Amino acid sequence: MKAVLCVEHGPPEKLVVRDVPTPEPGRGQVRISVKAVGVNFPDTLIIQNLYQFKPALPFSPGGECAGVVSAVGEGVADIAVGDEVIAMTGHGAMAEEVIANRGQIVKMAPGMPFDVAAGFTMTYGTSHHALKQRGALKPGETLLVLGAAGGVGLTAVELGKVMGAKVIAAASSDEKLALCREMGADEVINYATEDLKERIKALTNGRGVDVIYDPVGDRYAEPSFRGIAWNGRYLVIGFAAGAIPALPLNLPLIKGASIVGVFWGAFTQAEPALHQQNMEELLRWYAEGKLKPHVSRHFALDEGADAIRWMMDRKALGKIVLTV
Repeated sequence: MKAVLCVEHGPPEKLVVRDVPTPEPGRGQVRISVKAVGVNFPDTLIIQNLYQFKPALPFSPGGECAGVVSAVGEGVADIAVGDEVIAMTGHGAMAEEVIANRGQIVKMAPGMPFDVAAGFTMTYGTSHHALKQRGALKPGETLLVLGAAGGVGLTAVELGKVMGAKVIAAASSDEKLALCREMGADEVINYATEDLKERIKALTNGRGVDVIYDPVGDRYAEPSFRGIAWNGRYLVIGFAAGAIPALPLNLPLIKGASIVGVFWGAFTQAEPALHQQNMEELLRWYAEGKLKPHVSRHFALDEGADAIRWMMDRKALGKIVLTV
């Protein structure tokens, strides 16, 4: 079978495409014939050995995929060959066949396209866990989403509206903000041309925002935090803009605010039952038409390196996927 491989750490241009043996599932595992692979920001980190998880070389990137079960290992009774499934693998999905543990798999919603399914779990899963469990977002509250046109950011905009919040989307271009409007954002901020702190103040009549969803970090963290409301929650998702920010700790003190870490991958392992409940709710919302995943670009499996470069250069609007 064909796979995209990281044989030495570095930029995506070092990735290679090679034929490798087709894997066989062990106990509690299934093998999936991959139809589509979601590309995510962690893929840009894992190939550079900068991510929290550090698989041994060589490995295939790709943390999520959708496909058809092609083989079932011993001890798996509720998944059968031919089932259409989504798998959250962490890495290894950029291949024609992938092995997944039973706990990493959910069945696709009826009629769900493979490309939509492949990009569903990590982005919606991260944002749902962040807003529901970590941010305790309530109807009527105001949510600020930074990097709002990216993979996780756009799902946070959608989910914020589903959960009854007023959503302010912040991004770096008018094109990105137009997409955020289409996905339900009530207000927008172009932080490339506008003063982020002052715009938050203006849009909230000086009150501030209740929850900040930040996958960007860097120089955007402090001005957004200065716009947080009393008892606000600042959700640390990631650092796509580069630098890990250092916030003055007097800021959460004077606002009675919380800085809350969000590590969805660890959550799925530490609290698998709650994770399954989250996925069931997300798939139900999708089936009910409340969620409309936005896939902006498709790449072929052979173009895996190009897809990761596209993500690394922050060109993605919503999701990008590999089709197999």
